[in-house]
Amino acid sequence: MEQAKFKEQCGICDEEKETGIHLYNMFICSECEHNIIHTEPREEKYNYYLQKLKNVNKPKLYS
Repeated sequence: MEQAKFKEQCGICDEEKETGIHLYNMFICSECEHNIIHTEPREEKYNYYLQKLKNVNKPKLYS
């Protein structure tokens, strides 16, 4: 029996991915997690990741 694969939307890259972590109420895919960990504060991408991670406490809107 084949198991169905569940995809979630990454809070950083906004793509549907299968693997990653949950940080509070945000899903972060494995690729973005790796990029965040290996980004130095002096790099341009660092501020991008900071802005995205500020959304971790935003409640999701369910309609």
